[in-house]
Amino acid sequence: MVKAAASQFDAGHIDIRRVPYLLSNRQVEEALLEAAEANAAVVYTLVRPNLKTFLEDKANELGLTAVDVMGPIVDAINKMTHTTPKNQPGLIRKIDEEYFNKVEALEFAVKFDDGKEPRGLLRADLVITGVSRASKTPLCIYLAHKGIKAANMPLVPEVTPPKELFQVAPSKVIGLSIKPSLLFEIRKERLKAMGLSQTADYANYERILEELEYADRIMRKIGCPVIDVTNKATEETAAKVLEIYRKGKGEDH
Repeated sequence: MVKAAASQFDAGHIDIRRVPYLLSNRQVEEALLEAAEANAAVVYTLVRPNLKTFLEDKANELGLTAVDVMGPIVDAINKMTHTTPKNQPGLIRKIDEEYFNKVEALEFAVKFDDGKEPRGLLRADLVITGVSRASKTPLCIYLAHKGIKAANMPLVPEVTPPKELFQVAPSKVIGLSIKPSLLFEIRKERLKAMGLSQTADYANYERILEELEYADRIMRKIGCPVIDVTNKATEETAAKVLEIYRKGKGEDH
């Protein structure tokens, strides 16, 4: 806003100095003394009432021009919504941080989906494991929207799990189980959607039983909690996963 305002004047170069994160009267006073020394105007966005009052009084004492940018906007929203402002500094930085955490978690879930780069398992907040079509990927994407970096590792009898899967703390691994009859139907529909023969081993009932038994052995070897996802929406499974995750971190909620 200062740059936009300054562009309206043929006053030559205007030096703009930013002084962020002012949390005390002393910090405000130091900034004002610097402004006075430079014969500058002060444009501020303080939201704490006590700091605003101190700044206004001190600026007046020093003969400085002070412009409150945030105040009129907050007052307008207050009148429009009839709600009280929080008057807490740094909230937008917190929102931005949460947003970028989600983006980073989403990128992580994609990068380490379906067992890609096993070393990523050691960097994950959570590792989701189980047989194919047990909703591992949708669950990881959902958790990413909560800012949790989740990697998933499929369990296939012919493929030895990477050593990293057993190096992760068991409390950070979540196993997914599913009833064979439902998995059979899901895989048949998957093959149908892909235009492939439904006689493939992928949708063979005996093969599915073999995979589930193998996955169960691996999950018992890891010693991780196991969630039955049969007929559960991703949100339901995620709620249970988040409960386990928070307990592991010592959080109450």
